[in-house]
Amino acid sequence: MTRHWTINGRFLAQPTTGVQRYAREIVSALDALIVGQAPLARDLTLELLVPPGALDNLPLAAIRVRTVGSFGGHAWEQAVLPAYSRGGLLSLCNTGPLTVRQQVLCIHDLNTRACPQSYSLPFRLLYRTLVPALGRTARKVATVSQYSAVELARYGVCPPAKVEVVSNGHEHALRWTPGHSEQTLAVAGPRTIVVLGSSIPHKNVGLITGMHQRLAAAGLQVVVVGASTSRVFGSTDNKKSPNIIWLGRRSDAELGALLSDCLCLAFPSLVEGFGLPPLEAMTLGCPVVMSDRASLPEIGGNAVLYASPCDENAWFDCFMRLVHEEGLRTKLIARGRARAARFQWAASAQRYLELMASVDGFPKVPPPLSKAEYCLN
Repeated sequence: MTRHWTINGRFLAQPTTGVQRYAREIVSALDALIVGQAPLARDLTLELLVPPGALDNLPLAAIRVRTVGSFGGHAWEQAVLPAYSRGGLLSLCNTGPLTVRQQVLCIHDLNTRACPQSYSLPFRLLYRTLVPALGRTARKVATVSQYSAVELARYGVCPPAKVEVVSNGHEHALRWTPGHSEQTLAVAGPRTIVVLGSSIPHKNVGLITGMHQRLAAAGLQVVVVGASTSRVFGSTDNKKSPNIIWLGRRSDAELGALLSDCLCLAFPSLVEGFGLPPLEAMTLGCPVVMSDRASLPEIGGNAVLYASPCDENAWFDCFMRLVHEEGLRTKLIARGRARAARFQWAASAQRYLELMASVDGFPKVPPPLSKAEYCLN
């Protein structure tokens, strides 16, 4: 008997952040499992439904892609997607239609609760209403870290028994072909600290850029990728410091080259559901200094240096250790690559096959992968 499942493809009409990257990689890995005739994929057909005006396409061999409806956004997800869905529904980016109960839904985080100042009031109100309702109606809820699983229970989104942890993977960073542009080449080097910037308060970029005078005195510079100066700091004067360089958005190739040619990645977030950039950095052999909060210790293990996101002195000490402590960078690079290899998209896609089979009522579903196998140890 053939089982039918639909994938919520709204993510293909959205800019690619970590959440959309997760969906893209899970879908691609599911496609590979179907092509490879994985046991739970042999009687399974998957169709990816997308709204009109999708920004990108996925090169899929076994999963059919179909554009449906005449409009997009939440309205498409709630009204159009259920009308065209067949069988179960897999939603990978925090939201899905309330009317579909045979649904596996991935809720990445509850940052709207943990750090409400990062989001507009309408966005907070929508997610505080929609996400708990989906947590009650969906048959299975996935999330990306043990930290997020605890948060889902703490805020009453769904009971612990309903939540499965299905992590991000690292393999996509191995597919990057690092290549400097003129701009990244000009600022790369062993005295450069890379920060992946954002104006969202919980990303805490200002902690690092606010150290510009101390870092300049130590001969270090900060390269901020992805953030605009004015949106992050308004009129503050550190934006004009000569050792703070604002690169704006960059391609994966440029980012890969920069991470492969710097002192370290600094990741000072106050809260993260997972934290994909540190995993990408470790994959590429870049030492990481990151916050000791939320999910991040789950990701970094003993392969990174930690500092409180509220303690500037602790961050400066970590940077000085990387500059002066012989052998530390080499040790962190080796540990980081080994740690990153434990997080695999293929293993996470396999877990989704198991969840879908469970929803379909398979009497026997293969036991879940151990935490060591799908990288949550």
